[in-house]
Amino acid sequence: MADCDLIGGCIFFNDKMRNMPATAEILKNKYCRDNSSPCARYMVFKALGRERVPADLFPQQQDKAENIIKNG
Repeated sequence: MADCDLIGGCIFFNDKMRNMPATAEILKNKYCRDNSSPCARYMVFKALGRERVPADLFPQQQDKAENIIKNG
């Protein structure tokens, strides 16, 4: 599987993680490269579209993503 479709323009990494490049790389390796399906941001993107991904949604917040998706 290739990198996430959102990796280049992900608001989370470009805005929230800008000052923490080492931590951002760890998270990218876990959630953005090879298999992005466990990423909460990717989950919402796939279900509802890019415009519905909250800027403050962290990749590991799958429960929050599921609630967003459930409530449409």
